[in-house]
Amino acid sequence: MTNRLKVSMVQMQVTNDVDVNVEKAIELIKDAARSNPDVIVLPENFHFMGTKKEFFEKAETIDGPTITKLREVARALGTYIIAGTIKLRVNNEEKLRNSCCVINSDGEIQDVYDKIHTFNAQVGGRTYAGSQVEEAGDRIVVTNIKGVPVGLSVCFDIRFPEMFRILALKGAKVIFVPAIFMLHTGKDHWETLLRARAIENQVYMVAPATHGKFPPHEEWSYGRSMAIDPWGLMIAQISDKDGVVTVELDLDLVEDVRKRVPTLSQRRPDVYNWTEIDH
Repeated sequence: MTNRLKVSMVQMQVTNDVDVNVEKAIELIKDAARSNPDVIVLPENFHFMGTKKEFFEKAETIDGPTITKLREVARALGTYIIAGTIKLRVNNEEKLRNSCCVINSDGEIQDVYDKIHTFNAQVGGRTYAGSQVEEAGDRIVVTNIKGVPVGLSVCFDIRFPEMFRILALKGAKVIFVPAIFMLHTGKDHWETLLRARAIENQVYMVAPATHGKFPPHEEWSYGRSMAIDPWGLMIAQISDKDGVVTVELDLDLVEDVRKRVPTLSQRRPDVYNWTEIDH
């Protein structure tokens, strides 16, 4: 396994025009490729934002035009692409999946993570009911990029620490969090949650996000895509604009931090008796 992983995060504003969004994503991917990264990561819902009805109308299948284009780009550039998320139609399912597709440097779909925690909340005077559109996933995914075990998560997942502990215990040294985080919660919670998950699990957290207003109600997403190291320090951040930032992750730091503060090895699962807790 390599002791370095070079990662590019893409930050972009998302509209209700699929063609504009996908063209912009590909343009930013090509911009990122100039830094010769091992993997390029897009934000959540890079493909489209709109009404519930429009999500169902614009949804694609995994072999549809958007993922097919990204597979071609990955193959041409010789790099991995983590395709943020896209709403996908799945056979025999009424709802859509909010899916994160990992495309390898040969242009093949290596793995797919379906967002486990749908966004159901009351924020900024609005009620969000993601579960009306999305079928929640049920599989925690660790995949490999150039031999490095990496965990997959999406946005609202960040509020469920048990998922990230499982990703770390399954071997993840880097966890990706493509997101479209709301301004109201982002200003208070985004960096804090990312740093907490990094410190708790002694992993790198890499979180590309959307920025600016998005449809259908012209609300603001927080942006501030960032990477956090295993000690909990921010090592990269994107300002409020479309753009790319590339950072090289020193994987030896993961092992160093885990040796200095060996919390994972000092866990006490024998006394974590969940059967006594009222679920």
